[in-house]
Amino acid sequence: PHQSGTDISTELRLSASSNLLETADNWQQTGDPRQRDKEKEGKAVHLTYGDKLKLVAYTKQVQVGPYDPEKLPPVGYFDVIGNDRRKEWQTLGDMGKHQAMCEFCLLLADLCPTFQPYVEAHRRDLEEKERIKREEEERLQREAEERERQRLEEEARKREEEERIRQEQQKLAIMNVLNQQTAAQFQQYAAQQFPGNPEQQQLLIRQLQEQHYQQYMQQVYQQQMQQLQQQHLQQAPPLNNHVDMEAGQGSPAAPPPALDSTGDTEEKIVENGPEEEYPSIAAPSMWTRPQIKEFKEQIRKDKDSVITVGRGEVVTVRVPTHEDGAYLFWEFATDSYDIGFGVYFEWTIAPSNAVSVHVSESSDEEDEEEDVEGDGEEGHDLEKGTRSDRPPTDEIVPIYRRDCHVEVYAGSHMYPGRGVYLLKFDNSYSLWRSKTLYYRVYYTR
Repeated sequence: PHQSGTDISTELRLSASSNLLETADNWQQTGDPRQRDKEKEGKAVHLTYGDKLKLVAYTKQVQVGPYDPEKLPPVGYFDVIGNDRRKEWQTLGDMGKHQAMCEFCLLLADLCPTFQPYVEAHRRDLEEKERIKREEEERLQREAEERERQRLEEEARKREEEERIRQEQQKLAIMNVLNQQTAAQFQQYAAQQFPGNPEQQQLLIRQLQEQHYQQYMQQVYQQQMQQLQQQHLQQAPPLNNHVDMEAGQGSPAAPPPALDSTGDTEEKIVENGPEEEYPSIAAPSMWTRPQIKEFKEQIRKDKDSVITVGRGEVVTVRVPTHEDGAYLFWEFATDSYDIGFGVYFEWTIAPSNAVSVHVSESSDEEDEEEDVEGDGEEGHDLEKGTRSDRPPTDEIVPIYRRDCHVEVYAGSHMYPGRGVYLLKFDNSYSLWRSKTLYYRVYYTR
């Protein structure tokens, strides 16, 4: 019977497909079985053709979505695998992306039981590599931090070394200047302490120079602190800056005039011209030395140099300046207990160069006695009020308690001019104990 052209073409396509499938099947069957077995060796999974189609269909469902032929390019008639994949994809219908991913994983786990251990092993391998990488980065970071720390420490060490060298140079410069000023004094003092022993003299001179430097630096520090305090006080706002509105329309009230002892307004009167100006006083040099036993044995040879300072007493040793001298030296020590010590300079001309010792119950009583001695008929005027003829006095060394029972305290001072040195040994704070004092004073050029 007569057939249409469409039916003939369909039969031809079916016949060609059947021939291709038979040819592929014959080729696989006629192949070497050993070759096929060899190809399968070492493979962890063996998938059938249908399993592969399902896996591809799940993959397309996840990547593209449900099957829609209008959005996909056409597949050739002779593309058997492509058509099979499209059919399998079409069977999934409207399956969601998440469900398709789960189905893919379940199918793969069912087809290949060794896949999950492989994934876990691969994950552990990646984690191990990440750990090694992280440890390496941390090690490199620690090394970099250690290098930076060493660099900072090296810079700090260099700065400290430079600062130490600078301070040493500054100390040497200051000591050189101070040593030039005190070289003759210390040399004479060391010669008197250790006659005929140059080594001990040099050792003592070095100790005196070091103590003198420390004392000088302490005085500089105190002066700097005083300057800072003065600056702070100057910058601080005044407390009494109120305004008396009744005194003069908002102007500050004027301070009341100062009154003298008679109640009159204080007026500064200069009767005999301007007041006398005295030269500036240099700072003293003070030091200690441990040879207290030898010092006491030497002082005991002169009975006048060993005195007892009673409880509550103040002993003042008056030492006039000598016309042949330029510096005053003093040394003293006590037995068992400390004692207060200070040095003052009295601007007066002594009738002789003799050293005298005065004892008083306290420093206040001593001042009163001197006031009484200085007041006379000519110095007491009822109209002008009482006045004191005491000469001006400057403090050189303030009175402080010294541990002179432990070591010998010594010092020197350059003459500021003609006058009398007052060496005060203060035991007024002691209510029960008297102190045995060993002292020596002398002058040098």
